[in-house]
Amino acid sequence: MAVFDLARLVTAAADTIAAHAEELTALDQAIGDGDHGLNMKRGFEAVRAEAEAFSAKPVPEALKAIGTKLVMTVGGASGPLFGTLFLALGKEISAEPDHASLTAAFGKAIEAVAARGKSQVGQKTMLDVLQPVHDALAGGKTAAEIADIADRAADATIPMKALRGRASFLGDRSIGHMDAGGRSVALLVRAIGEALEGQP
Repeated sequence: MAVFDLARLVTAAADTIAAHAEELTALDQAIGDGDHGLNMKRGFEAVRAEAEAFSAKPVPEALKAIGTKLVMTVGGASGPLFGTLFLALGKEISAEPDHASLTAAFGKAIEAVAARGKSQVGQKTMLDVLQPVHDALAGGKTAAEIADIADRAADATIPMKALRGRASFLGDRSIGHMDAGGRSVALLVRAIGEALEGQP
């Protein structure tokens, strides 16, 4: 894997979350607390503000620092979950990751998110997008293919009944709405994939 520009990836992630903050909030208003978009925007803006400092660190330390910042600034239920994703990824990844080590580290990070949220695939959470993305990465799919898979996985949360999180309190009324966390994962996957493909 080529050395990547972390500041560029952070900026791409923050830009896409900011651009879709209202959409994410609308999704969350339907079956959650209604603050997901604003919380995610705040967190990723905080990460963007320190992008250059993060990019000066070794990859594992940078990812852990990003995870810590997200935990501190996103708030709500999403802060600990998205923060855990990056913290665990930083803990597991090598300083010069290749495809195999990135895939393995991402798998461990997903396990950490599942443990933190006491959830599993099929319960209408961000895991329902993270796991297909991991499987696509493990299968050697291109960034564009992985992004498409992430989008379809987010769409697939619409007919699901929520079994975890605030949405689970709604029971059958949670059916028919996309999971906001899953949509956020899909947006981030596409933004980061496009930024990686655009690098020299």
